[in-house]
Amino acid sequence: MATKTGGIHKPVTPSADLAAVVGSGAMPRSEIVSKLWDYIKKNGLQDSKDKRQINADAKLEKVFGKKSVSMFEMNKHVSAHVK
Repeated sequence: MATKTGGIHKPVTPSADLAAVVGSGAMPRSEIVSKLWDYIKKNGLQDSKDKRQINADAKLEKVFGKKSVSMFEMNKHVSAHVK
């Protein structure tokens, strides 16, 4: 079976702000999102009343550009931090 290399599986390089959360070096977007969720859960950043909302700490605020984003908005902000 061929390895997937396009779309969400294509390796991308995180910006310095994003790398502070997920690590540096090229990785698939799917892995970046997975590492972001690990970080969010480890640091208790999901809103207690609305689990779809993510309350950014100082590191994530640099990526998101604001204090709180929805889980659906998160990928849009991540896109601005990868190349």
